[in-house]
Amino acid sequence: MLNDIFDRICYVDFFKLCYDLFKMEKNAKLKMKRVKPVLIAVGVVAGILLILFLATSVVPRALVTLTRASSSGNVVVGGSYLLGEEILARADGKDACVVNVFLQDKNGQGVEGKTVELTGMTNGVEPVNTLSDKNGKVSFKLTSTIEGQFKINAVYGGSQLPQTIVVTFRN
Repeated sequence: MLNDIFDRICYVDFFKLCYDLFKMEKNAKLKMKRVKPVLIAVGVVAGILLILFLATSVVPRALVTLTRASSSGNVVVGGSYLLGEEILARADGKDACVVNVFLQDKNGQGVEGKTVELTGMTNGVEPVNTLSDKNGKVSFKLTSTIEGQFKINAVYGGSQLPQTIVVTFRN
């Protein structure tokens, strides 16, 4: 009989324990429903803070590393070059060919504030900018009333650049 009473007490306690666990689990789910949006909001704020940190400290340092170094200021004639932007024009004295000269230093960086001359045409050479810009570029407009082809050279400091360009004027 004592065994029977003990079994009944254990049986009742077991069901009471199960009922309490079920009730706790239900309350825990309700609490999670309230906590979940808060966790999402905290995650979003943390993500925004991470992006702001990267944008203000890491990325600018990387960009400074990737930007061009400043020029030494000394032009290397062998490293500079001549480029034709437009090399065919009408021989009417108005239509123009455009030739660009890029003055560079030993590191291949543009050298600013230098002058260059073009040879190969006696008339119709008009500099667009007289001094090289921050990229080392000096542009020239060439016009002619005489039909033909002209071999153009660039000269800096008395030395001729290695490239030449041929511009053509036609009627």
